[in-house]
Amino acid sequence: MQRRQFLLSSAATASLAVVGPRAVAAVSSPAGAGAGDETLRAIIRAHDEQIPSLLAKQERRAGHRWFGGLANEHGIHTVAGTNGFVAALAAAACAPGSKYFRSTDLAEPMLAGLRYMLKAQHADGTVDYYATNFHSPPDLAFILEGTCPAYALLRASPVREFAPVIAELATFIKRAADALVVGGVHTPNHRWVVCAALAWVNALFPDPRYGARIDQWLAEGIDLDPDGQYTEKSTTVYSPIVNRALITVARFLDRPALLEPVRKNLEMTLFYVHPDGEVVTEASRRQDRATRGSMARYYYSYRTLALRDGNGRFAAMCRQIERSAAPRHPGELAVYLTEPDFARALPPDAPLPTDYAKVFAHSSLARIRHGPASGTILAGNSTLFSFRKNSAALEAVRFATAFFGKGQFTSDMLEFRDGRYILRQELDGPYFQPLTKEQIASGEHTKMAPNGTLATNSKAFRARSEVQTLTATVEVTESGGKFSLAFSIRGTEHVPVAIELAFRHGGALHGVEPVTDVKDAFFLRAGTGRYTLGADTIEFGPGLVEHTYTQVRGALPKWDGQSVYLTGATPFDFTLKIS
Repeated sequence: MQRRQFLLSSAATASLAVVGPRAVAAVSSPAGAGAGDETLRAIIRAHDEQIPSLLAKQERRAGHRWFGGLANEHGIHTVAGTNGFVAALAAAACAPGSKYFRSTDLAEPMLAGLRYMLKAQHADGTVDYYATNFHSPPDLAFILEGTCPAYALLRASPVREFAPVIAELATFIKRAADALVVGGVHTPNHRWVVCAALAWVNALFPDPRYGARIDQWLAEGIDLDPDGQYTEKSTTVYSPIVNRALITVARFLDRPALLEPVRKNLEMTLFYVHPDGEVVTEASRRQDRATRGSMARYYYSYRTLALRDGNGRFAAMCRQIERSAAPRHPGELAVYLTEPDFARALPPDAPLPTDYAKVFAHSSLARIRHGPASGTILAGNSTLFSFRKNSAALEAVRFATAFFGKGQFTSDMLEFRDGRYILRQELDGPYFQPLTKEQIASGEHTKMAPNGTLATNSKAFRARSEVQTLTATVEVTESGGKFSLAFSIRGTEHVPVAIELAFRHGGALHGVEPVTDVKDAFFLRAGTGRYTLGADTIEFGPGLVEHTYTQVRGALPKWDGQSVYLTGATPFDFTLKIS
C-alpha cells in the first residue's frame, strides 16, 4: 500500500477531539448522526466489506520473520500497510452498526500486526518506507495519523480483550513521538503532517516536548501564496493533506488562526473544479501533475469548515463530492467515530461558482468556466490549455517546433491584457566558432573531471555565430464558453510545427484520419473535428496538415490519450477554435 494512498485506504484520518465513550456513542444516536447518518452507514458498509480481504492478506505463516505484517504489491512487508490494517480493524471494532462491532475475533490479528510493527520499528523510533525512504520521520508521521485514532477508539471501548492491543499501540506511538521531536523532513507538506501527528500524540500522552517541536515548525510560517495555494500546488494529494494537518493542529492545540490558510485554500479550490467534479491538476509540482483528479480527499476539510463556519458554499461542495466522488471510503470512518460534531447536518447550500474567469498569478494559471464548459490556461507548463465539456476532456493542447531539438513550447509567463490571455516563448539556436589562441593556451577547455569527462562545457568559451531565433506567442480569448487559440510563430523560417490536441481515452473522434505508425494519433486535415463521450461533444478546428512530422525531435513523447495533430511551418499564423 503506497503511503500516498494510505490516508484514504486505512482509518488514517486525523481526529479533532480526544476520544471518549461519549464520542463513539454520539454517532450511533439519531441526534448525533443527523443528516450525515446515511453517509456514515455507507462508510461503515464499505469498511465492513474490506475487512475479510485485509485479514486474508495478513502474514500468518508460523515462524515467518514478519509474522503479523502485511505485504505490499511487491511482496515487501511494510509498517504503513500493516498500520492501515490495524487501524481499519480498530475502527470496525468500535463502529456502532458494524457487523464487527466489539468483535473479540479482531483482537488477535490486531495484536499480531502491532508486534510486527514494533519489530520493524527502529531503535530510534523511525520506520522504513521501502519505496524510497529509510529511518523516515515523515513516513512515521503519516502512520501516526492512523495509529493514534486507533488507540483512542480502542481505549474508549469496554472490550477487555483489546487491552493488550492498547498497550502495544501505546508503546509504538510513544517510540514514534520520540523520533518526531528530533527528526527531519523532505518536503514542505511533511512539516505539517509531523505537527499533526505530534498534536495527536500530545492529546493522548501530554508532553511539553511535542508542543515545543510543533512550534519550531510553525515558526517557519505556512507556505500559502496569495492565490490560496500551497507550495507543492498538488491539488489531489498534498493540498488536502496539508488542510487536514492544519485543522488537526488547530483543534488539538487551540490555534484557530491555523484554519485561515485552510479556508483560503478551500475557497481557491472551488474555482479549480471541472463541471464533472474533477479538479485541475496541471499546475501541480508533484506526482499528481496532469492526472485525473478527484475531489474526494477534500471532503474532510470542506465538511469541517462548513460545520464550523456555517459556510453554505463549502456545504454545497461536500454534497457535490458526495454525488460525484462518494466520500464513502473506509478511511473516513475514524473521523465520524472520533468527532461526533462531524456527523451534524450540514448548513444549507449556497451557490457554487460555475460562471467565472479568474487568473491565479502565483500558479501561472487562469481558469474560465461557463456552466458545462471549463478551460484552463497555463504558463510554465508544456500543457498550455485544457478544456472540459462536462465529462468530455481535452486534457492538453501542446505544440512543438523542430527548432534545434528544444522547441517544446512552455511559456515563461501568463499575461492578461485586454481580454486576452497571452503566452510567450523565445528561443535561440547558435552555432559556435573555434576557440581563440589565447583560450587554447589557457587549457581550460581540456581540463578533466575526476570521472574522466571534460570539466567544462567548451561552448561557454566559444563565440556564437549564425544565431537563429524563434518567438512563439499564443493568445487565448473566450466568449460564452467558446475558446480561440491564436498561434503566431516568427523568426527562423521553414521550421516544422506540430500542434497536439490530446483527448482522454474513452471517447470517439470524428472527422479525423489515423497517423501512420503512431498509435492513437490522428490528423485533422480540414473542417471541424469532434470528440464525443456519452452525451458530451467537444468541437475543434479548423484542420491543417502541411506535413506529417508529428513526433518532433526534442518534443515530449505523445500524450497518453487520443491525440489529434495539426501541422505547418514557420512563419506560422493559425487560430484554433475549441468549444
